[in-house]
Amino acid sequence: MFLKGFKEKSNKKYLNKLLSERHVNVTSSEVKSLGVVLNIDEYEDIESLKALGVFFNVHPNNIKIIAFSENKSEQLNTWDDCFGPKDFGWKGTINNEVLKSFLEHEFDVLISYYKQDQIELKLVTALSKGKLKVGILQTDERLNDLIIKTDIEKFEVFKNELFKYLKILNKIRNEQ
Repeated sequence: MFLKGFKEKSNKKYLNKLLSERHVNVTSSEVKSLGVVLNIDEYEDIESLKALGVFFNVHPNNIKIIAFSENKSEQLNTWDDCFGPKDFGWKGTINNEVLKSFLEHEFDVLISYYKQDQIELKLVTALSKGKLKVGILQTDERLNDLIIKTDIEKFEVFKNELFKYLKILNKIRNEQ
């Protein structure tokens, strides 16, 4: 218990360092790849997130979703790309190969679809190589380039607002 507190403080310090060194560079290149960081304890409808890629004309092979769960249970065994608190070590080190692979991929848009204030979720968002980071309202506004303030259960509102802003930023060219 005592070491857990030190480990969390170490990860928070590393997160602050990452966020202070972050440079935002949003280009008008079209969205061809989509990454999603999801807290499956808060929102379980993975199919709606997959459909989001289709809505933006992103090929299904270019959509990657990784889910976080506080307690990796048997029900998550059906979901392969999952991580939890035990997959992180000191100073933000990652002990999960699936998560490392996700973080190495350079996404045109990374969606952080979670509201819970979890250091592990924040680390994944900060470590990701997403060119444009989009999230719902969170406590740390440095994580995302675009924040869409909505309830996590109101996915359709999020989807429509995201479409509107991506259209304004010239990230999508199709008409829906």
